[in-house]
Amino acid sequence: MRLSSACLLFSLLLHPSVFGQKLLSSPNGKIQVKVELGEKLTYSVAYDNKVVLLPSPIDMLLAGGNLLSSKLAIKSSRSRSVTDTIFPPVAEKRSRIFDQYNELTIQLKNNFDVIFRAYNDGVAYRIHTNFKDSITIINEIARFNFPANPKLYYPLVDKRADADSFHTSFESVYQQSPLDSISNNALFFNPVLVAPTEGPKIVITESDIEDYPGMFHRGTSSNSIIGCFAGYPLKETINESEFPQLLVTDRAPFIAVTKGTRSFPWRVLAIAAKDADLPGNDIVYRLGSPSRVKNTSWIRPGKGTDEWIIGINLFNIPFKAGINTVTYKYYIDFAKRFGFDRIMLDAGWSDYKDLFKISPQINMEEIAAYAKANGIRLSLWTLALTLDRQLDSALTQFKQWGVDYIMTDFMDRDDQKMVNFYYRIAEACAKREMMIMFHGAYKPAGFTRTFPNALTREGVLGAEFNIGSDKATPGHDLLIPFIRMVAGPMDYEPGLLDNATKQQFRPIGEKVMSMGTRCHQLAMFVVYDNPMQIFSGNPSQGLLEPAFMKLLGSIPTTWDETIIPEAKLGEYIITARRKGHEWFIAGMTDWSSRKLELSLDFLPAGTYGFEQCVDGINAEKYPADYIISKGELASTGKLALNLVPGGGYLIRLQKK
Repeated sequence: MRLSSACLLFSLLLHPSVFGQKLLSSPNGKIQVKVELGEKLTYSVAYDNKVVLLPSPIDMLLAGGNLLSSKLAIKSSRSRSVTDTIFPPVAEKRSRIFDQYNELTIQLKNNFDVIFRAYNDGVAYRIHTNFKDSITIINEIARFNFPANPKLYYPLVDKRADADSFHTSFESVYQQSPLDSISNNALFFNPVLVAPTEGPKIVITESDIEDYPGMFHRGTSSNSIIGCFAGYPLKETINESEFPQLLVTDRAPFIAVTKGTRSFPWRVLAIAAKDADLPGNDIVYRLGSPSRVKNTSWIRPGKGTDEWIIGINLFNIPFKAGINTVTYKYYIDFAKRFGFDRIMLDAGWSDYKDLFKISPQINMEEIAAYAKANGIRLSLWTLALTLDRQLDSALTQFKQWGVDYIMTDFMDRDDQKMVNFYYRIAEACAKREMMIMFHGAYKPAGFTRTFPNALTREGVLGAEFNIGSDKATPGHDLLIPFIRMVAGPMDYEPGLLDNATKQQFRPIGEKVMSMGTRCHQLAMFVVYDNPMQIFSGNPSQGLLEPAFMKLLGSIPTTWDETIIPEAKLGEYIITARRKGHEWFIAGMTDWSSRKLELSLDFLPAGTYGFEQCVDGINAEKYPADYIISKGELASTGKLALNLVPGGGYLIRLQKK
C-alpha cells in the first residue's frame, strides 16, 4: 500500500522584504488584515491593534512546478464593501442573517488570485485560479502562525487498523495542549480553537469545500499549525465489515484534479472577544455558496425519534419489540402524542447491502400508510456504499413509501472523491424533493447553505458514544458549542432518559445512560444547532413522564433569533432562542455546580407565562430528578439558574 498526503512544510520568512502591502479592516474597524508580498505571500491579523495571527503564508503548488508564490507580482487589486441580508431557507440560528464585510481581491500576474474578507466576527481568504485547462493540485499551503504560545483545542485522528490516517468518522474528544507541544506526527481535523492567555479566541475552519479535499492539520512543535490534505484516491477496496465502505489503498502524490478556472475553499478564522460570541457565530454559513435548490418550500425541518442507541429495548408493551411493523407503529404513536414530526427507521430495516431486501418482519407499505394516517413522516437509514450504487431506484421507491428524509452513513473520508459524493447525493435528493442527513461525515462547512435539503450532519462525538465509552462527558458537551458548532449544525442525538453521575455511569449497550442530569439532556435541544433534532431516549420511559415529553416535543428546531447571553468555554452556556413570539432559554454546565443569574433585558417588554424544567433537589445524586413548574414573570426580572454538577435548565416563555 502506497500512501501519500500533502502535509508539506514550507519555510516561512517572517519579515520579508516587502514590495507589496495591502491593508483590510472589518466594517467596525476592530479587525485588521495586512497582506504582504515578498518572497512569499503572507497575511497577518490584528484585533484592536494587537496581533493575533503572525505573518502566515498562502501558497498553492500545481503539477509542472507552477507555484502561487513564484515571481510574485500584482497585476491588479480591487476592494469592495458589502452589506446584505441572507434569508436562509432553513433557519439554523436566525431567520435573517446580517452579512457585512470588506473584501480585497489581489490578482497576480501568474494566473492566481487571492481573495480576503474581513467581517466583524472573523477573517477568511480563498485562492482563485485562472487557467484555461484543468489543473492538478500537488498541495495547498495553509499555515497559521501565532504569537506567544496559545493553548490549542483539537480533535486528534484515532488511526484505524484497517486504513490510513485520512479515514475517520470525525468524532473525537478535544485535546488541550500548548501549541508548541504538538508535533508534526499529530494529525487532527478542524474546527480547532486557539485560546491565547490574553485576547480573543480563534476558531480555525473552512467553508465552501467543493471538488476538493477537506483540510486536516498537523502541529509543528512551534507556535504554528499547518494545513494537511488527503491525497487523491487512486485505488479503493471494499472492506467486508458489518458496515462495508470504500477504503483507499493507494493515494496519488497530488490532492486534486480540477477545473483550471475556479475558486477554492475559504480558510476561516472566526474571532471572538468573548466566549459567548462563538456559539452564535454563523460566518461559515455566510461564506457558503448560495442555494442551488430553487424551490425550497418542501424542506421541512423538525424533530424525530430514533431507536439505534437504545437498541429498541422497550418495555410495558404487549408485543415483542424489534425491527418489525408493530414496533414502528408504536414509535409513530409516540411521535404523534408528543408533537414530533417523524420517526427514523435506522440500520436493520433492510439488508445493509441491498435497500430492496427488506427485513422479513417489516411491512413497509403498512408502516407508511399508518404514518400518513397519523400525520407522521418516515425517515430511513442507508449505508453510503449501497445508496450510491442503488441511488435512482432507491429514491424512487422511498418516494412511493412517502419517505422524504434519509440518513446515509459510513463515508468516513473527505478527500476530493468523497467530497464529490456529498454533492452528487444532495443534488439527487433535491431533485426528488428529499432531505438528507450525513453520518460518518465531516463538518458541514457551508454545505447547508448550498443544499438546504442537507439539513445536518454528524461529525461530532455525540450520544451514541455512551453505548461503549465514557467520552461524552458534560465537559465535552460544553466544548462542542464553541468549536464544532461554529462549522455548522450537528446531530448529537440528545434526550437519553437514563441519567447518571460520573461515579454511576457505565457504558452498557441496550441500556444506555448519559452522564449529567435529565435537564442537561433537555437543554441540548436548544443549545445545539440542528434543524432536524433526533430524540434518542427510550419512548417507553418517555410515556411514563408525559409532562416532560410534551415540553421536549414543544421545542422548535429552527429559530428566528439566537442570543448567547452568558457562556464560558468548556464550563457553562446559556442560550436564548426565539421562534415567533415564543422564547426558549436553556443552560448547561460541566461537572461543576453553578448558580447563574440572567437578566431578561433582551426580551420585548411585557409579562410572560412560563413553563420550566430544572434540576430536582436530588439531581446531584439521582440525575434523572427534575421539577417542572409553571408561572409568570416580567421582562424586567431575572432568571436564577441553579445547576447541579452536569446539570441543565430549560424555560419556555410565551408573552401574555
